[in-house]
Amino acid sequence: MARESGGLIWMNGKLVPYEDAKIHVLSHVVHYGSSVFEGIRAYATPGGTAVFRLDRHVQRMLDSCKIARIACPYGYEDLMHAIRETVRANGGGACYIRPVVYRGFKTLGVNPTGVPIDVAIACLNWGKYLGKDALDHGISVRVASWHRQAPNTFPAMAKTGANYLNSQLIKLEAVADGYEEGIALDVWGYVAEGSGENIFLVRGETLYTPTIANAILPGVTRDCMFTLARDMGLEVREEQIPREMLYISDEVFFTGTAAEITPITQIDRIPVGTGAVGPVTRKLQNAFFEIVEGRGRDRHGWLFPVEPRGKVQRAAKKAR
Repeated sequence: MARESGGLIWMNGKLVPYEDAKIHVLSHVVHYGSSVFEGIRAYATPGGTAVFRLDRHVQRMLDSCKIARIACPYGYEDLMHAIRETVRANGGGACYIRPVVYRGFKTLGVNPTGVPIDVAIACLNWGKYLGKDALDHGISVRVASWHRQAPNTFPAMAKTGANYLNSQLIKLEAVADGYEEGIALDVWGYVAEGSGENIFLVRGETLYTPTIANAILPGVTRDCMFTLARDMGLEVREEQIPREMLYISDEVFFTGTAAEITPITQIDRIPVGTGAVGPVTRKLQNAFFEIVEGRGRDRHGWLFPVEPRGKVQRAAKKAR
């Protein structure tokens, strides 16, 4: 599988070598952040490579295009096929997939009318986003000095390149101060999300998470937590969360395609709960990985096989 170099990248319908996947320096996206993208994971399962919630990711990317007024030249089925094709072309196996739709090269003005829309898909081997020990032992985070955007400024529900300058500042500040990640508040001072992750708090048998009105990206893995928690008989509440609730929660964790389910064991140097990964977080982690790694039944239809159906069935029989 390609790492952050090498392999093949899908560009506008063609697979090209990594070193040839180039754009013009005067492309609109370079100067104005005019792109939408997704982060998607494929997992190596006993039945072959499977992409996690491919349908939701592709639909969210098209939704982002609509919000950003970027007319994607490829439809839903085209993108579903192209992503699978790119994973296969890079040898299959576990990988992180980055599809991006962006405004290309024509004119340099802010007005993008008439600027061509390009699409690329890459496969990378990123491993564990917040460090190899993060899933087992948790991470230390700080509340950022940077807030998420106010309503009617930037579209928080769209996963656009332009939105991620805010995320970069949150992340850089956290790392400079010795933390693994930051937590952003919204413009009113309520908890929003991490630089690239959604957040959940646990108190007793109840999970709390911010609403989409708190300037968050509606995460695909966040949606999975609703399902898995309810499978376990846990209540999930979407509501405004004051900053101080972070410090008195029993458990706190991040969710995201890259971060998966990452426990938070310290916030602003204050231990979360006992300062160790809590039982609810661990139970949700185990349930999640059991499904995505193919060790349990995919009862919610979250996995999309990359190999042709016949090959998947043969691999599954061989694995048994």
